[in-house]
Amino acid sequence: MFIGHYAPALIAAACPKAPRLGALFVAAQLVDFAFFGFVALGIEHARLVPGFTVMNALDLYDMRYTHSLAGTLLFALGWLAIARLAGSAWVTAMIGAAVVASHWFLDLLVHAPDLTIAGSGSRYGFALWNHPMIEMPLEIALTAAALGFYLVRTRPHGRAGILAPSILATALAFVQVINWAEPQPDRVIDPAPLAQSLLALAVFTALALLAAWTGRSRIPRLGPRLRTL
Repeated sequence: MFIGHYAPALIAAACPKAPRLGALFVAAQLVDFAFFGFVALGIEHARLVPGFTVMNALDLYDMRYTHSLAGTLLFALGWLAIARLAGSAWVTAMIGAAVVASHWFLDLLVHAPDLTIAGSGSRYGFALWNHPMIEMPLEIALTAAALGFYLVRTRPHGRAGILAPSILATALAFVQVINWAEPQPDRVIDPAPLAQSLLALAVFTALALLAAWTGRSRIPRLGPRLRTL
């Protein structure tokens, strides 16, 4: 799951009490921000294995801190605590935390069994990455439906309110196609290249910035926002 992770952010952003869309894009990928940062630092580990799944070669064999259910929920609680300290209302902080928590459950759909409950033991994953004719339309449908919901529940604020969502949608589609089109390596690469982690972090950041621009250019139809982030 890649751009599908942003579906909960887009749906949540339509609520007047939610955090801004840019913050929600960070929340949606907070676990992966941490994972690729940890991989770069040697705290967690990944390797490239040809044919590991049909759709990508990334063997995420050590994600004990970020992609265990317990770890993801700790990240969500961390978001909740920081948002409250920053002055967000409880409901606003909780919406952001729920978007953080959604990451594990969406990954559960597509990952090969590599997700854990508490960092070790049994591993889980429905492995839709081995079934591209299911995963690809599912990811597109999730993201497109969520973006449509967001646009229907908000209205433009100036010209940017029309331009920004179009650019965000184009960027999401572009990075997803590039992700799908990436060729598999011809040999095992262990560890995964540092450049891959840095590129992932850069892409997540760029999409969050585009989402922030989009969020500033749209106004909820249901009333004023009550949030800080």
